[in-house]
Amino acid sequence: MKAVHFGAGNIGRGFVGLLLHEAGYELVFADVNATLIDDLAASDHYTVHEVGAGARDRVVDGYRAVNSATDAALLAAELADADLVTTAVGPTVLRFIAPHLIAALRARPADAAPLAIMACENAINATDLLRDEIASLSSAEEWPSIAARAVFANTAVDRIVPAQAPDAGLDVTVETFFEWAIERPPFGAVAPEIPGAHFVADLAPYIERKLFTVNTGHAATAYFGRDAGHERISEALADPVVAVAVEQVLGETSTLIVRKHGFTDDEQAAYRAKILERFRNPELPDTVERVGRQPLRKLGRHERFIGPAAELAEHGHPVDGLLAAVGAALRFDLPSDPESVELRELLRSRDAPAFVHEITGIPAGHPLEQGLVAEVTRIKTAG
Repeated sequence: MKAVHFGAGNIGRGFVGLLLHEAGYELVFADVNATLIDDLAASDHYTVHEVGAGARDRVVDGYRAVNSATDAALLAAELADADLVTTAVGPTVLRFIAPHLIAALRARPADAAPLAIMACENAINATDLLRDEIASLSSAEEWPSIAARAVFANTAVDRIVPAQAPDAGLDVTVETFFEWAIERPPFGAVAPEIPGAHFVADLAPYIERKLFTVNTGHAATAYFGRDAGHERISEALADPVVAVAVEQVLGETSTLIVRKHGFTDDEQAAYRAKILERFRNPELPDTVERVGRQPLRKLGRHERFIGPAAELAEHGHPVDGLLAAVGAALRFDLPSDPESVELRELLRSRDAPAFVHEITGIPAGHPLEQGLVAEVTRIKTAG
């Protein structure tokens, strides 16, 4: 079995690549970072260091590394006989991977087993997005034959991989907890063998539960924590004021998750408690600045704050906690983060309704609009 994984960063090495290696796959990393690829090529192993209950070190070896920016021919050769392709590059980068994959699918013999393609990103249905990017490079006439040579399966991934120590090299520090849920139906009778993952009939509940609990809670902790002057996520949650604010946010998103996806109140409460326990892990040196970066993306229509808040507002549920988190995100001022700088300029140049419509995607007249406009107005008034 052979897997090509796009994205050799911390998540790629410390989560997806690790699980594929432990599942027995011949592992190939592809990335555009020349220094990282050169370091991987020059090393015969790296170590994933777990922190938390039951932690142990895991060695990854026997991999190869390809520079996907400069060595398309070698990448094509690796993809030619691959069984599985995964990604951990960020949703906006998937379009740059699509040309490599459509070339590989065009060259794949019609009688070969389909290439399993799974985008492991912090986004809803990221594999569908990658599939659409691949399809856009094909004609309507060609696409059916291309699609027949692949299996596209969405996934939900969850593992905290904090910023690494400057001298860590290729080694990666991660929390012990992880979850990799993969939708089962696209594979038909035979699914890939990945013991660390679990296959589910319907992925949507797992994606939204993770996004609106883990991602929402993590970002809310970062923004409330930054407001309160804390440096680390664990320190922020040790602050009772921050903890109460985060718990209110997750109480609201839990209402949506239980109502929409059929989890029981007790199941969601236990999941929420587990998530907060993970955030409080003092051995994870995660900072509010790292988690809070890219606030504009995090304020998108289907993202961690606006997505659940919009659905809750549409059904008449309170969203005061989520609106407070949006306000804290709007106050996130980090000159080293381009999105934070752009956010400051947009707040300066747009009136509150225009900002809300443009950045959050919430239209005029939506039940959430008034609360968002009020929050933006407060931020603009405060300067």
